[in-house]
Amino acid sequence: MEKLEGYIERIIFRNSDNGYTVLTLRADGEEITCVGTLSYVGEGEKVELSGQYISHPSYGEQFKIETCTVRMPEDEESVERYLGSGAVKGVGAALAARIVRHFRSDTFRIIEEEPERLVEIKGISERKAREIAQQVFEKRDMRKAMLFLQQYGITTALSVKIYQKYGQNLYRVMQENPYQLAEDIDGVGFRIADEIAMRAGVRADSEYRVKCAFSYVLQQAGGEGHLFLPKDQLMNKTVDLLGIPIEDVDQYLTDLAIERKAVIKKESQDRVYSASAYFTELNTARMLCDLNITGEIDEPTIQKKIAAIEKKTGTQLDEMQKRAVIESVRCGLLVITGGPGTGKTTTINTLISYFESEGLQILLAAPTGRAAKRMTEATGYEARTIHRMLEISGAQNGNAAAFSRNAQNPLDADVVIIDEMSMVDLYLMHALLSAVAVGTRLIMVGDRNQLPSVGPGSVLKDIIDSGKIPVVRLTRIFRQASESDIVVNAHRINRGEQVKLDNKSRDFFFLKRYDANVIISIVIQLIREKLPRYVNAEPFDIQVLTPMRKGLLGVERLNRILQEYLNPASRSKREHEQGGRLFREGDKVMQVKNNYQTEWEIRGRYGIPVEKGEGIFNGDMGIIREINLHTERVTVEFDEHRMVEYPYPGLEELELAYAVTIHKSQGSEYPAVVMPLLSGPRMLMNRNLLYTAVTRARKCVTVVGDPETFAQMIDNTMEHKRYTSLAERIRELTEGAGE
Repeated sequence: MEKLEGYIERIIFRNSDNGYTVLTLRADGEEITCVGTLSYVGEGEKVELSGQYISHPSYGEQFKIETCTVRMPEDEESVERYLGSGAVKGVGAALAARIVRHFRSDTFRIIEEEPERLVEIKGISERKAREIAQQVFEKRDMRKAMLFLQQYGITTALSVKIYQKYGQNLYRVMQENPYQLAEDIDGVGFRIADEIAMRAGVRADSEYRVKCAFSYVLQQAGGEGHLFLPKDQLMNKTVDLLGIPIEDVDQYLTDLAIERKAVIKKESQDRVYSASAYFTELNTARMLCDLNITGEIDEPTIQKKIAAIEKKTGTQLDEMQKRAVIESVRCGLLVITGGPGTGKTTTINTLISYFESEGLQILLAAPTGRAAKRMTEATGYEARTIHRMLEISGAQNGNAAAFSRNAQNPLDADVVIIDEMSMVDLYLMHALLSAVAVGTRLIMVGDRNQLPSVGPGSVLKDIIDSGKIPVVRLTRIFRQASESDIVVNAHRINRGEQVKLDNKSRDFFFLKRYDANVIISIVIQLIREKLPRYVNAEPFDIQVLTPMRKGLLGVERLNRILQEYLNPASRSKREHEQGGRLFREGDKVMQVKNNYQTEWEIRGRYGIPVEKGEGIFNGDMGIIREINLHTERVTVEFDEHRMVEYPYPGLEELELAYAVTIHKSQGSEYPAVVMPLLSGPRMLMNRNLLYTAVTRARKCVTVVGDPETFAQMIDNTMEHKRYTSLAERIRELTEGAGE
């Protein structure tokens, strides 16, 4: 470990999110480029650095900082250099020279103890004197806080967040209840707070620790799709997390309920909800009931209008499609559900034609950018993501984003049509309903047999299962669709019927192989050579879907291998390793968590932004366009040419996406899908998963693997149970209203 001492000459680059800094240090008459995480230092400050010299591939020799100690300026020259460096706003080199010339070596004592005396200097008013002193105090306090937090093993980036949240109160929080960090600071969960608390000497059976663990387990349950946990499950998971037995569980849960952090419902079994999950579900049910109004209609007249639309567009609707149009006129709230090839798109187009002829304002939306793009192409009308339609503001409140469109500023529409409803989770549904005024028609279109949303809840399924909201089921497979074995086989799978694997199809193939490495080599050959010409697409448009993350045919291993063959290393491509994963220019990547604050821009000629917005979401896919080794930022282009810059630490939100789990493919459609398939966990390898994978393909499905596993998946109706109660809440509210 080497040491350097000198003055910070210039801050070349600083990432405000994580504190990563590139600076030049003047030490012993020479300038040295230094890099490290240093949020709390500024130009002109005297520092002692420890670390080591490294050789950067593009920028040559640099000093990589491990630790940084700020030394207060001691001699008059050092004080003048610091004050005049820009570290204190409003004090330039000339004013700094006058201050030091007047107070000499006593300058810092005067600023800290007698700041009012600064008015003795020409050009400094009382107000300016207070501002100078305030800035010096804040910098000193922040440095003190950083040193205090470092003794608990807290990183600089997290220390900055803690200081910004609590200020001088951080000492009280750290000494009394470090678990408060898990509630107040994004990115701090129970495990990090627990590690800090252990260093702070908090007892293992502390009340704060136990209650924080309960809250954490409920939060994690939301990540698995649940809105509540049975009390026994919650207790068992919490005991496992804490590593100690819990006495008087009911008292802890009662305390959480009194603190409005949890809700306990004594129904068929004791259920424990996080407060946000319970009230979001309850309010979602209430708003659905408010929209669920019906009116008198002249059905024969509507039938005539439907016939006129059929004649004009050259389409022919079946009875259930016509019923969907009639019900959409009669009802304020309607679900239209059906599998592939059953005419959902034709029905949506007819609805648009009908409501447009009535002079009504129509909005179209879908949960993801890809689904919205498909909706636009199928209808000829602009469809947006639900987030963009609701005008996401970038702020976040718990599990939900903040939107400009809400109850106070509802959507300006008479009819709102949402496609791919199976993907909509409870929190997004709540935001959507908040922005739909009573009297506006809301039409929800989707396939209830698809996998449920990535986020918490089973919204579409629960709405249908409530039995209280109008539903039209489309079941007939239309002639054109019936010519596709993708569609026919998807319906067979859904009905539990076995599929012929004789490869006589034009769009559904099964290549029988039983060795994982052989399967992978065939997958690579299909993507690179066979399928692009067959479906008229680029290799990157062909998607590998797999049931699981781990294992020989899991996402993690497949992506490493596919990257090597589909985007091999080259001198012309920069790359960066982060968290054990290698990213390379040209890589296909996926965002793996909702980030409402991430900014994107659409660039015009010469790279000038023509549109800006916020929000990148779980499942969004893009291509790495640039890795800037100097600024340590990675630029990704997502759908609709949205460009996002990620600092290196932000790459934890990205994964390679040559292969993705079937769950992550929801709402997307690809020219061709390749599915490697061997045995896996029974709970995972089920009919629902297989059906979803097959229905993601537009032109071709190729399964490579074991036909026995394929047959077992069709027979396996086991599904991961989600603890939700939206259907019950809808029934309670409807029956309570005296239906």
